[in-house]
Amino acid sequence: QVQLVESGGGLVQPGGSLRLSCVASGKILSISAMAWYRQAPGKERELVATITWGGGTNYADSVKGRFTISRDNAKNTVYLQMNSLKAEDTAVYSCNADVFTSPIIRGNYWGQGTQVTVSS
Repeated sequence: QVQLVESGGGLVQPGGSLRLSCVASGKILSISAMAWYRQAPGKERELVATITWGGGTNYADSVKGRFTISRDNAKNTVYLQMNSLKAEDTAVYSCNADVFTSPIIRGNYWGQGTQVTVSS
């Protein structure tokens, strides 16, 4: 099995920064795409950013220029650096990964989520 564990959430003032981490562990051969999603109370889950194994990235328009996704393939870890945080960034942030557990078996996995609250 594969587990994803996020960390780094918390309470931050508007304009502040946080860095989220997500570590994948278990029976992992390789990880292709990794992503961060978020879900605010009463809203649908939203894709925040994605990154390929080679480092190609995409961002939601709402976070472009403020958030940066990166990964360390050797550590099976994806990061989300969040700067200039706004109240509307408040949400539970979850990581997602496409994991090969064998050369022909790929599964999609989710972390449990970490709360980010932006408030003064």
